[in-house]
Amino acid sequence: MAHQRQRLTPQATSLMVLLCFVWALAQVGLKYTAHDMAATLQIAVRSIGGAVLTWGFVRWRGQRLFTMAGAWRPGVVVGALFAGEFFFVGEALRYTSASHVSIFLYTAPIFAALGLHFFTPDERLQPLQWLGVLLAFVGVTISFLGRDTLTMSGASLHGLLGDGLALLGGLFWGATTVVVRGTRLKNAPATETLFYQLLGAFVILLSGAYLTGQTGVNWSWSLIGNLIFQTIAVSFASLLVWFWLLRHYLASRLGVLSFMTPLFGVLLGVLLLNEHIERSFMVGAVCVVLGIILVNGHDWFFKSTKLNLTVSVNTDNQESSSPDQSTR
Repeated sequence: MAHQRQRLTPQATSLMVLLCFVWALAQVGLKYTAHDMAATLQIAVRSIGGAVLTWGFVRWRGQRLFTMAGAWRPGVVVGALFAGEFFFVGEALRYTSASHVSIFLYTAPIFAALGLHFFTPDERLQPLQWLGVLLAFVGVTISFLGRDTLTMSGASLHGLLGDGLALLGGLFWGATTVVVRGTRLKNAPATETLFYQLLGAFVILLSGAYLTGQTGVNWSWSLIGNLIFQTIAVSFASLLVWFWLLRHYLASRLGVLSFMTPLFGVLLGVLLLNEHIERSFMVGAVCVVLGIILVNGHDWFFKSTKLNLTVSVNTDNQESSSPDQSTR
């Protein structure tokens, strides 16, 4: 039975804010404990943990994990893309700040929108969305080229490399969205797609950590606590809550709220890791976030505007309407 998606309630909005906070905290946690275990290896560990929890959840509900015939082919592709995204995230955290990673990784909706524009006729970009794409890439350019420390020193070059790797992570994330929307996976249960992604990330990232010599571990309470948080909260619970929200509430509203994640990422990076934020990066980050809002919130904005105008006209035509009547 199809679900009628609702407008956001205060409870759903609170859940979305919490999800954004958890996703932002994930990057900070990886950076904070990277001296005990490389971020790439941490993501591999959390991925296999999340895959096991996803399998157990499906079994507990008495359902089958694999339901779509032939879905394993695009499943392998999204698993590889998901792994590529987080390989670049793990490597980016070696060279740049968690704040920078949070902003550049969340350019993914821009890349996804561009890919869907060219491969999905029903999802062509509108003029205002093209403005959002342009604004986001202007922001990326300002962040890259306007660094206060751009003096060709080793540290600044490492920072640029890290920013570029995080941007590649966003590209791979956007490509994952395009593949899911354009293949049989779009009709598969969310748990099936999630399992492909988590299993692919474990296999590829574990291999990547081994090949790059990042398998050393210094067990500490902070590392153990972070791995538990990353596995249960990030790779399992947050994604299940996200899929539940998508099933019950309008995706356009949720997408607009998700822009809080990079903002939380910057704030947490400053507060918990004492990261320095360059002026040019802040200007660029604002442009990127505004661009994401224009691309993701286009339909929501125009539907809301049309609804409010319609209600306003109807209200004006009613002689008995009160001046303080809500137009929702």
